[in-house]
Amino acid sequence: MDRVTRVVDAVLRLVIVSAFAVLVVCVIWQVFSRYVLGTPSTVTDEMARFLFIWVALLGGAYTLGQRRHLAIDLLPSVTSGSTRFAVNTAILAAIAIFAAVVMLYGGINLVSRTLATGQVSPALRLPMGLIYIAIPLSGAGILYYCLTFLRDLIASGRGPNERTEAAPLGGPLD
Repeated sequence: MDRVTRVVDAVLRLVIVSAFAVLVVCVIWQVFSRYVLGTPSTVTDEMARFLFIWVALLGGAYTLGQRRHLAIDLLPSVTSGSTRFAVNTAILAAIAIFAAVVMLYGGINLVSRTLATGQVSPALRLPMGLIYIAIPLSGAGILYYCLTFLRDLIASGRGPNERTEAAPLGGPLD
């Protein structure tokens, strides 16, 4: 499973970094075309919005997987033993239920309905379902990471907010 996690991390990292690089180019072009050329580009404006959606959603899943997400860890830090295990299990369950119900199930429904209606974006003329597919993809990533965290919790007692010394800050995106 560690090998699969490395592949998932690498794919997410590649997609996020690529999308962010294109996003930066779009915003720079938008500013240049608006203030220097005097004719703002509607294509790069829309593309930047869609890329931001993808970067935010997939970045959230990746950040969770790296245990760098924002967390209020008061309860796990003041408990120990079986209580701490139960609290960490409840945290993982809450994250997984949200990812499964809202992001995966709801996201798949949103994508299928949007594709069925044929809704396209105004400037790029892209099917909006392709833009919205970032929601179930990030939900699937979050669910995967929840499973790996549950495995770690059962095997070593390490909760979803606890980093190991083997995984310090200072990785490729720090």
